[in-house]
Amino acid sequence: MKWKRSERLVDMTQHLLDSPHELIPLTFFSERFQSAKSSISEDLTIIKETFEKKGTGKLVTVTGAAGGVKYIPQMADADIQHVITDLMSELSHSDRLLPGGYLFMADLLGNPRLMNQIGKVFASAFADKDIDVIMTVATKGIPIANAIARHLNVPVVIVRRDSKVTEGSTVSINYVSGSTRRIQTMVLSKRSMSSGQNVLLTDDFMKAGGTMLGMKSLVEEFDCKLAGIAVLVEAEHHEDILVDQYLSLAKLCEVNEKDRTIQISEGNYFAEGGK
Repeated sequence: MKWKRSERLVDMTQHLLDSPHELIPLTFFSERFQSAKSSISEDLTIIKETFEKKGTGKLVTVTGAAGGVKYIPQMADADIQHVITDLMSELSHSDRLLPGGYLFMADLLGNPRLMNQIGKVFASAFADKDIDVIMTVATKGIPIANAIARHLNVPVVIVRRDSKVTEGSTVSINYVSGSTRRIQTMVLSKRSMSSGQNVLLTDDFMKAGGTMLGMKSLVEEFDCKLAGIAVLVEAEHHEDILVDQYLSLAKLCEVNEKDRTIQISEGNYFAEGGK
């Protein structure tokens, strides 16, 4: 079958988008399309320029016998700002207010388009980090973890509050909740991670950071390294927070249950060097 250039460009683009952070040898495309490497290189140049112009990401070329091309998902600052602004607008709706000053966010976490955007926002911040796995706590952090993992092309491990027979042998730790100051338990299957991996922690909401500190302790129990922390929404901190060097997209500043008002501000994504 003889492929037209337009057909090659469409197929190559789709393959690259489906395989972020994966080094693809030029011989793969050359054999796939029965085309010379010089033609493949020209096609990749077109895709590279288009990706960079549209803010889709960048193509990195690795030279040598074991070289190839790698797609790195990234978003332009203006596009990231747009995602953050839309998120803040959604979170500000008074009907999201729940008893106790909590916010209803299940619909946002269940929105695949929004989660995909948020995943790419965080993946852009950690694109140059050596991330091996994403860790989160069941259950609301799972959509965010999966979204980030999709763009970094790494697996997700899920920490639970209690042990499940389907997970085999587990490692459990006790930690102090940052908000309630109560002793709680975290459990993770021994098969979830290997020693020496770099772990990115994420969750949908962070108050004082007790849950993040607990996950950090689990990372250390597995003899792994903390590579970063990504939070969708953080609370306004009126006391010392238990973790540092984290990225957040939005901040819950004030909740007035009597007047049913919610004050949301921008998180620290840009202030902490997310881009």
